[in-house]
Amino acid sequence: MVVPQMPESITLHPDDVRIIRALQIAPRGSFASVAAALGLAESTVNRRYRRLRADGVIRVAGLVNPGALGQSRWLVRIRCRPGSVAAIADALARREDVNWVTLTAAGSEVTCATQSRTREQRENLLGRRLPRTAAVLDVNAYAMLRQFMGGRGHYWAALRGALSPEEEAALGSEGPPFTESPVVDRDPVRLTAEDELILGALSGDGRAGLAALAAAADSTPGRVSRRLNALLARRAVHIDVEIAAAALGYHARANLWLRVHPSAVKDVGRALALQPEIAFAAAVSGPCNIHAVAHCRDLDELFEFTSDRIGSLPGLQTMEVSPVLQHVKQAGTLLSGDRLVEPPRARA
Repeated sequence: MVVPQMPESITLHPDDVRIIRALQIAPRGSFASVAAALGLAESTVNRRYRRLRADGVIRVAGLVNPGALGQSRWLVRIRCRPGSVAAIADALARREDVNWVTLTAAGSEVTCATQSRTREQRENLLGRRLPRTAAVLDVNAYAMLRQFMGGRGHYWAALRGALSPEEEAALGSEGPPFTESPVVDRDPVRLTAEDELILGALSGDGRAGLAALAAAADSTPGRVSRRLNALLARRAVHIDVEIAAAALGYHARANLWLRVHPSAVKDVGRALALQPEIAFAAAVSGPCNIHAVAHCRDLDELFEFTSDRIGSLPGLQTMEVSPVLQHVKQAGTLLSGDRLVEPPRARA
């Protein structure tokens, strides 16, 4: 896989962090509105955002929610033969129906999340392709049953305090944008051909203007605006601000597999969603009934976090902490080292 060269290291200016936080609140906000809220020059916001994007620190993209289309989502743990794990992870990362991919267990296990748009697509991956791959020793798939943290909530708590309440209010903040929700919508959205074109353009650049979206969908800016607002309201798509964790000082990531007493699953899931270290948390099927993703600054902080705050949660029976050896794909975006890689169509 050929990827653009990234600088070996980058030091974020305090204004960079403020701009990232502002975009989390208003991901499609204009540079002018962000600059006005933060007391910066519009040219400064524009220049710093483009540098952060070019350096692989930040990426804004529209992500389709398969649950809103009536499709379930699955977490998959794949145990591989020695020497084969990188090839399998790379092949999975190239699939549009796989949202994120990590290497864990000292490089012998691949963990991924599916976002299949149809049942046939999901069954082909989980029921046919993976089990028949010679290098795969076994596959364990777990259905997501309830999502407690994720989507636009990613890194929300971790950057709390980067802006003042007044600055956040000026950007239109109404508090954390993600709320606990069922994984599969009982009244699924039916996407039109025009919707698919709009969503395709947003997947390359979540900040694409209405004129660009209208051109991609062969429509008008007014019509595209109305349809996009409807899709956002139904959570068929969300505008995700994806961040390279290491750029913010988070160098230890881990998958947490919790076994919780059934009567405590909701309480534990909701408690996890309040922790600034947690980027994702969901109730899942299988022997471990909660899965979470934690970001910490180092392994010692991960140890303190899991042993003190997670380990003391009422109802917790067992916990597996599986540190991530390599992050291959994150929220639909490939990574090179610890940097996000813009897709070719977005770089154009």
